[in-house]
Amino acid sequence: MREERAKPATNWREEVEERLLKKPKKRYASWTEELNLDNLAQLGPQWWVVRVSRLRGQETAERIARSMARTFPDIEFKVYAPAVQVKRKLKNGSYSIKPKPLFPGCIFLRCVMNKELHDFIREYDGVGGFIGSKVGNTKRQINKPRPVSVDDMKAIFRQAKEEQEKTDQAFEEEEKKGILNSGILKTDITIDSNESSTVRVLSGTFAEFVGSLKKLNRKTKKATVGFTLFGKESLVDIDVSEIAPHTS
Repeated sequence: MREERAKPATNWREEVEERLLKKPKKRYASWTEELNLDNLAQLGPQWWVVRVSRLRGQETAERIARSMARTFPDIEFKVYAPAVQVKRKLKNGSYSIKPKPLFPGCIFLRCVMNKELHDFIREYDGVGGFIGSKVGNTKRQINKPRPVSVDDMKAIFRQAKEEQEKTDQAFEEEEKKGILNSGILKTDITIDSNESSTVRVLSGTFAEFVGSLKKLNRKTKKATVGFTLFGKESLVDIDVSEIAPHTS
């Protein structure tokens, strides 16, 4: 028997884009009928792919959604820019969340397509056109939008969800590493009404001081520590990265 050659590995984005770019079978009686973009409405609500700037795809998607809502208030539509929300911790302790596009340079539009909507989107600032195929003849030729199949859209939604879960999990693991490396207890620090946790300050103004942990704010990453100074207890807010559990 002749051995079958192994197919080269491709990722899901390449597979989807390859199917989108395949030329569709002819369904129209004449080339003039095929050029009539109003015939796309016969397909009903479909997902279409719009080419946009790779750097400003999310921004363009938001502007298109607002403009369509104003210009076509009676038309149902959805604008989708597949992206993973990447969360990062900044040096000042705050967090930033930025979208990472899964299809850079592409956004998805669901609507009943016709010539008016096509031209509105096609001429919108920042849009490079629709993904489709050339139709017509030497007299006249256009790039006709092609809808995305239901299976491809399901794959895109599923992959976006999985990528987001992976990103969130990776961030949580990095957060745990940061807490462990800073010397904080592996388990949650709890404050007991009868007995407070004792901590030691690792750096900063109160370096090497030992105090009683009064409060821990996990959102701001701040700990309120009580120090006995000159016979009186003083409360000080300190970054959790600067304290560690104290063992006598």
